[in-house]
Amino acid sequence: MHMPDDVHKIGVRDLRRRKKAGERIVAITAYDACMARLVDAAGVDLVLVGDSLGMTMLGYRTTIPVTLADCLCHTAAVVRGVRRAMVVGDMPFLTSRVSTEDTLRNAGRFLQEAGADAIKLEGGREMAGTITRLVQAGIPVMGHVGLLPQAVLTEGGYRVHGRTSEEAEQVLDDARAVAEAGAFAVVLEGVTSDLARRITADLPVPTIGIGGGPHCDGQIQVLHDLLGLFEEFIPKHAKRYAELATVIRDAVAAYGDEVRAGQFPDGEHSFE
Repeated sequence: MHMPDDVHKIGVRDLRRRKKAGERIVAITAYDACMARLVDAAGVDLVLVGDSLGMTMLGYRTTIPVTLADCLCHTAAVVRGVRRAMVVGDMPFLTSRVSTEDTLRNAGRFLQEAGADAIKLEGGREMAGTITRLVQAGIPVMGHVGLLPQAVLTEGGYRVHGRTSEEAEQVLDDARAVAEAGAFAVVLEGVTSDLARRITADLPVPTIGIGGGPHCDGQIQVLHDLLGLFEEFIPKHAKRYAELATVIRDAVAAYGDEVRAGQFPDGEHSFE
């Protein structure tokens, strides 16, 4: 896609510079072109088309049912709405924890078919070889350690990681392995603030926290949580910056009232 001359498209080197300069990275999820345009215009640095779309957009209870086709479709939509921010496509359940060559083909589709700038995959040291293979093939990879939503069934639910010294060392080892394998950044999800501080100081690449406390190089949140659009539950790490679900309900109810009363459409909204 040709970018206008006055727009600098953010890439891997920009994020590395931000870490070295101590500048915080602003990341957010988005799942469609409309929202992508809005968050891009608001100045975010990175847009993740997360498999969280399973819950926010598709109505699933977990991310497990989300397919590769789902993620490719939504990633392509976000790419069409973004001019400046880096767009990262999330590899859903059973698309990365397969053979390395199958993972390579699946990841390549995000770049070739959806137009993403990079992909994200979950896992620590066990994914290091796969990450190296992807990077060697020209696919930028964002890692993801700590709480792994795609492992929610084997974990028995969502929980904070790193509260014991043994588990903290394991997460730190996973983050190091992912960075050494070539990941350009690492998401730290659901880890203690102290552990996130240690990992951020240790890694040469940016850390992006979600439920990781204030010491990460950047933060990412689910857009629907920030805007008050997802009402089923509010994660502890999420802050409401608006209550748009209420605004939307009120607006649609007002429309319904005017239709039933014969007030809409009026002359202003009709063609003569």
